[in-house]
Amino acid sequence: MKTLVAFFSASGTTKRKAAELAKEAHADLYEIRPAVPYTKADLNWMNKESRSSVEMSNRSSRPELAETEHDFSEYDEIFIGFPIWWYTAPTIINTFLETFDLKGKKIMLFATSGGSDIGTAVEDMRKLYPELNIAGGKLVNGKIKLKSI
Repeated sequence: MKTLVAFFSASGTTKRKAAELAKEAHADLYEIRPAVPYTKADLNWMNKESRSSVEMSNRSSRPELAETEHDFSEYDEIFIGFPIWWYTAPTIINTFLETFDLKGKKIMLFATSGGSDIGTAVEDMRKLYPELNIAGGKLVNGKIKLKSI
């Protein structure tokens, strides 16, 4: 069984956790990158006009990916990581899930957060993508333990 850790990281926190998880799971690493990188101003959640605020207030928003062609067919299990934004996954995760065919793969979500849990993100992803095998999710702010994810 081959495993992949795919992640989106805006500030570097999720990237560090993804690298820890990939090492622990002996998995390949894949970065979900936006076509236009986020700036510090874009991530200002206190500003209702910031890019992240605008994207998250419109749940149909699908930020463009830097890479739209990649073969994930060799992977049986995929961990997908992201920071929690507005109690759920950033909309770029929706873009990723809608761009690539991940049907038939076991998907585990993981997230970093300054205060929110991952529960709403898991529920949202299961509702939006019932055709995917989203097995669950875990908040990974502390030390990564593969058995707990």
